Amino acid sequence: MSTATTPGRVTTPSRDRPRRRLDWRLRFATLSLIWGFSFLLIKVGTDGYAPFHVTLGRLVFGTAVLAGAMAARRERLPRGARTWGHLTVAAFLLNALPFSLFAYAELTIPSTLAGICNATSPLWGMALSLVALSEDRPTRVRVAGLGLGFLGVLTVLGAWQGFQGLDATGTALALLASLSYPVGWIYVRRTLAGTSHSHLSMTGAQLLLATAQLAVVTPMFTALPTTLSVGPLLAIAALGALGTGLAVLLQYGLVAEVGPTTAQMVTYFIPVIATAAGVALLGESLTWSTPAGALIVLTGAALTQVRPKPRA
Repeated sequence: MSTATTPGRVTTPSRDRPRRRLDWRLRFATLSLIWGFSFLLIKVGTDGYAPFHVTLGRLVFGTAVLAGAMAARRERLPRGARTWGHLTVAAFLLNALPFSLFAYAELTIPSTLAGICNATSPLWGMALSLVALSEDRPTRVRVAGLGLGFLGVLTVLGAWQGFQGLDATGTALALLASLSYPVGWIYVRRTLAGTSHSHLSMTGAQLLLATAQLAVVTPMFTALPTTLSVGPLLAIAALGALGTGLAVLLQYGLVAEVGPTTAQMVTYFIPVIATAAGVALLGESLTWSTPAGALIVLTGAALTQVRPKPRA
């Protein structure tokens, strides 16, 4: 979710630019809906299967979509041991780890809370970039946004009530998943920026590696399912094919057409859609602090993305 599956700062060759078929606003809205509903699909998937099964299935279906896109565009997987080594780390930080953490988190927390935790990713990213990226300088507005965002997190969690009725483990897993994304982005920016390989080729290899990682880990910790649950299986298939495969293709098309800043704004719509879907379709409860805190989080996240204007 939320630009999580892609090395967003890798230079894109011109051949990656898609033909304009639908207005970018329609594709933006579609991507927001897909990622917003992903948390509901995770919840439904974990009703019938173990979290590692949900994550593995998601990656299998997502990789299949990208493999089909690569075949249609006659793209090849990247070459070079160094590239594959860095992609292995990126696959773990941007796919295998956060996908698994969110699946385990939603065993004990509602999908609405998971979606809001996902919105904290820009806050973690700003905090980490100040330490890891020397060219990313803090400003008063961005620091204020960081503080405001984490105040929103405390509001969502009901800190003044002593976090009553909140599963601490599940919430911590969801927040750790959102932290994994910017760690992965920073790693990709430092190791794979400027590569000559296309975005589609790099992401296809990344998802393939993440699938292999889960294929190794899953049998070690989870037994094979004894029954076939059709509804959860369909949710996992939609989560992978739409929420991982198609979403990545839509995201790259938007970045190529309208730029990364506009495309990244999809992050601010995801928790709204996730909350609406969880309440309307899953009957999850909603208190005033959840939407109020989410609004504070999104405002803070938006402020952290404000860049200082270059001096004349």
